[in-house]
Order: sequence, then C-alpha cells, then structure tokens
Amino acid sequence: MNDSYLNFVNSPLGARVARSLGLPKPEVLRRYRADAPEFDGIVAIGAGRSPQLLDAFAGVVAHLGMTSVAHPGAGLWVPLANRHGLMTGRFEPAEPSAGAQARVRALVFDASGIDDSTQLDSLYTFFHDTLRSLDKCGRIVVLGRPPEACATPRQWTAQRALEGVTRSLGKEARRGIASNLLYVAAHAESGIESTLRFFLSPRSAYVSGQVVRIGAAPLTLGPDFDWTQPLAGQRAVVTGAARGIGAAIANVLAAQGAHVIGIDTPAATDALDAAMRQIAGTALAFDIAAPETPAQIASALDELGVDIVVHNAGITKDKTIAKMNAPAWRNVIDINLSAQERIDDALLEAGTLRDGGRIVCVSSISGIAGNLGQTNYAASKAGVIGRVQSMAPYLAGRRITINAVAPGFIETQMTAKMPLALREAGRRMNAMSQGGQPVDVAQAIAWLAHPGSAGVTGQVVRVCGQSLIGA
Repeated sequence: MNDSYLNFVNSPLGARVARSLGLPKPEVLRRYRADAPEFDGIVAIGAGRSPQLLDAFAGVVAHLGMTSVAHPGAGLWVPLANRHGLMTGRFEPAEPSAGAQARVRALVFDASGIDDSTQLDSLYTFFHDTLRSLDKCGRIVVLGRPPEACATPRQWTAQRALEGVTRSLGKEARRGIASNLLYVAAHAESGIESTLRFFLSPRSAYVSGQVVRIGAAPLTLGPDFDWTQPLAGQRAVVTGAARGIGAAIANVLAAQGAHVIGIDTPAATDALDAAMRQIAGTALAFDIAAPETPAQIASALDELGVDIVVHNAGITKDKTIAKMNAPAWRNVIDINLSAQERIDDALLEAGTLRDGGRIVCVSSISGIAGNLGQTNYAASKAGVIGRVQSMAPYLAGRRITINAVAPGFIETQMTAKMPLALREAGRRMNAMSQGGQPVDVAQAIAWLAHPGSAGVTGQVVRVCGQSLIGA
C-alpha cells in the first residue's frame, strides 16, 4: 500500500517543506535487494571490559567482507582481526558533510565481559563517540551474556541494563537505524553467524529494539555451506499463503532455496495456485479449522516430510467484548491458535516434521500489548506466544526450534481498509515513523527458519519498527 506522506517528504519539494515546517521525515528504509550488495561499508567495533565475543565476531566479519575500524576502547580487536585476515583501522569520526562512503554502516559493541554497573561507562563512551558517524539505515548490535545465566547478582544487573541502552538507541538514532541486543550463551559462540547476518543486513529493516537469546546448539553447516541459498533442498509449509504476508513468506523462502507447500482455504484456490506457480511451489487447498485437516496435511506431505512449518493463517472479527457474539470469539481462537496446535500435533506424531526442523508462528503486537476491540484476536496471538515458550523445551530433544514473529503495523490489504486516522497513527507510532512491508515479516521468518539458527528457540521477535506503545 502507498504511504503518501513518506513519499512526499522524501521528494525534493517535500523535503524542503518538511524542513521549513519542522515536520518529521521518515527515512525510506534500505531493504534487501538481490541486485545490491547485502553487506558493504564500514563496521565500527567497541568493547567493554574483558570482551568474550570479539573473536567469534571477527570470524563473521571475515565472511561478510566488511571493512572494520576499532574504537580506542576495543584494543583487542586489532590482533583478532589480523588473525582472521581482516584489514582494520582506527575509528575516526566522520564529518557532518561526509558522504555515505565515509560513514559507518554498523556499530557493534561487545559488552559480554561487563560484570558490574560501574563498567557501563564504556557503552556511553563508544556510542557517544560513534553514533553521529552512523549512516542512515545503519545497524547497531550490542552483544552480551544472558542475565539469568550470570554468576553474580551484579553481573546479572549490568547485563540486564544493556536492554535499556539498546532500545533507547533505537528511538534516539532515527534515520531508519535499527538497534538490537543479542544475548549469547556460553559455548554458543559458533552459532551466532546467521543471527548476526540478519541483524547487520537490510533484511532486518523493520526490526528494532529487540532482544534475542542465542543458546548453545549443534550446528550442521559445513565449510561449503551456501549462505545465499541456505534453505536449498528443504521443504517448507506456509499456511495462509495465497496473498499478503503469507505470499511474501512463500516468496522469500523459495528465493532462499526451499520448496514451498502453500496452504490456504478452498475459496482462495485461484490466488493460491497463482502464488505457488510463481515460485514453482505446491498448492494445497485446506480449511485449517476443519477437524480432519491436520491428518490430511500430514498425509499430503507423504514420506518426503517437511523441514519448516510456518503458521501464518489468521483472521480478525473485531468488536468490543460486550458486543462480540460467541461465534466471533470461537472462530478467531480456533483458526489463529487451536488450528496451529492440531496441525503441529499431527505432524509431530506422524514424524512428518523432521528432526532438526523449524516451526515459526505469526503472532502480533496485539498479543503483547492488547488492542481495543480485539480481545479475541489478542487472546489468540498471546496464546501463540505461550505455545512458543512452552513448546521450545519440549521440542529440544528432537532439535526442533519454535519461535514467533509479532508484526506491528504492516501495509496490507487489511490495513488499507482502516480509517485514515487509525492508519496514520499505526504508521507513525514507531521509531521508524512508517508501516512495515510484508517482506519484512517474511525476512524475519526466513532467519528463524535458517539452518544456522539452531540456537534460537522459544523467542518472540517483534517486526514493528520498534513500536512506541506497548513494546
């Protein structure tokens, strides 16, 4: 859907008008394009006391081919970078008039060794010195250790403080800059690359203010792993795949090499067939609310099985609870939540979802913050979060991960029908000052479905441009 205000203030005339009137000017976000470099430019490195993740990060930077510069507080970076064959230099603040080539594309700070609140000064020094040099649509990534795994209360306290810094940076930086925090568990260092690639790339354009935990998990990526086609040879089921976010998910998974089996209602057969034809996928017309559907899906997937299940299908029937009838309540709960449970039960029991597989559920920011007139929808989406958190340890024995994305305001046919005032509020009430695109949700799901994301499970990641309300 077209955002007229965003387009206007980013035109030459509109930019002058916005400047003269003091109007906000949301940035046109830099999203992934197959014909443009995914990783380029300079990454500036900072560190606190006794950083523990710089060596692993240096290995990732070597794979990405980015140029690195070290802030004076990251003295250990230079010998580590040299060991990994990286060209590195010293950080020098960019002049305000400097072009994009001279500006920094990403700021990465290793806070993993900070074990006392008095050591948080190093974060202040690094970001005070570097933030003005960060290019528009740049990336901020802070690396830490999970507070709940810390050895002392003081260390827990200091590591938990990183969340406040990271989220505040996302709201202060503006200009399309995303800021996120990665808590890396002990012995999980080798499993950080897929997550770092996502959060450093244009694929995470609308994901900011998030906290992701990476646990230790066995990885099966060989030395010849193709990072451009990470899902090659895999089969992915996507429900609600005929249009909108579901079709975008199917497209992104297919672009990364997966064979997609799209599921949607019999009424959407024509749209589903067209969507699957475009990506050489398979179309299955099923009503996921029907009691016989889970067994039918398991049977249709036959002995080939499936590696990825994306639960995207959902409906809304909005009314305040006093005016809502019982069928409206039950239908939303059944399709948005109970159907996911039934389908997963069938696929797991039959062994159709292979060991080492991925389950990704689409929740909503309404499931986190609630929403007026959406008690049924918010209950279903909060229940999705409950599923993810409760099922993660249960599935760990089969090396299956389960995660959720929680979209905020996404530009779809549904949001296009909203009253203008509500639509504009949804667009502007986030740190990016704009709505997201279906592809933003799809890219986050592809990261969670990645073979290299084995250490990410039980997580809920908001795709909301860092909403200013309820998140």
